[in-house]
Amino acid sequence: MLPTNGYAAMAAKELLQPYSFDRRDVGPHDVLITISHCGICHSDIHQARNEWGISLFPMVPGHEIVGTVAQVGASVKNFKSGDRAGVGCFVDSCRTCGPCREGLEQYCDGGTLWTYSAQDKAGQITQGGYSNQIVVDERYVLRIPAALSLAGAAPLLCAGITTYSPLRHWGIGRYHKLAVVGLGGLGHMAVKIAKAMGTEVTVLSTSENKRQDAKRLGAAHFAVTSDPQTFTKLQGYFHYVLDTVSAPHDYNAYLNLLKTDGTMILVGAPETPTPVEAFSLIFKRRRLVGSLIGGIKETQRMLDFCAQHHVESDVEVIPIQQVNEAYERILRGDVKFRFVIDMASLR
Repeated sequence: MLPTNGYAAMAAKELLQPYSFDRRDVGPHDVLITISHCGICHSDIHQARNEWGISLFPMVPGHEIVGTVAQVGASVKNFKSGDRAGVGCFVDSCRTCGPCREGLEQYCDGGTLWTYSAQDKAGQITQGGYSNQIVVDERYVLRIPAALSLAGAAPLLCAGITTYSPLRHWGIGRYHKLAVVGLGGLGHMAVKIAKAMGTEVTVLSTSENKRQDAKRLGAAHFAVTSDPQTFTKLQGYFHYVLDTVSAPHDYNAYLNLLKTDGTMILVGAPETPTPVEAFSLIFKRRRLVGSLIGGIKETQRMLDFCAQHHVESDVEVIPIQQVNEAYERILRGDVKFRFVIDMASLR
């Protein structure tokens, strides 16, 4: 076993604290990564506070993991010591079901094994990237292109793929009008990636003070949703709405901004159910759909796309000792636009 240091939530709503645990030894198909950086995702907060009712403790959060390969198993073919590598939201799947065979491991019928707060085949709780190292089967390890900084690449492994995947799946690109709801960790990546795809992007935000950031990131337009006139002026304007918001809000108002046959895509996950009126969909034959991260092959394509187009996350790098403060700042919207933990601070 490999002694590992990290930070963990020992129970729901408790502050994260230093925690020592063991990783498995490196097997024939495994890659050992020394973690240099790990992003903080809003879902880390939901999980650490058991707001979805599915959390397992003790919990080392973190699924936006990057670093350097320290060791590989005897049968590993695609990685070697010294390579830049990353791990995203999951570390295994059944590998045999239809979704897995199609490269959609995140929808595995046998149960995707999440990077943390999940139970592996040996009955052990998986532990995430708020730690100094991780051991993962090479099938679930990603190569980080040299053109990307490690800190800027870390959030791509969740925020990047979460927004890239639906944009690709629904063929959003040139000649489309896209509304991005929310300009946080997910929203700012959606703007950057959609802009690189040639899409006309409008940011819809509750905060007027995000207007300049939206334009800097590549949005063509900006509108404040606290102004009721926004929903009148933009009614029927968009081909697509990408909703990144995790706080409760009215889906119907945004559905009415879609053209005929328009699609609203949910990637944010509010804690409570949201009512949807039938007429918001029936009129104009609109669709309300969802999307969950992406498979390994698609995530690698996303990383390569971001490297080609010079797209990284805007990050604030912090020592791990500030993680609890960072959680509170995220809830206040006080970050532009993603916290990334420098794991050197563990030492």
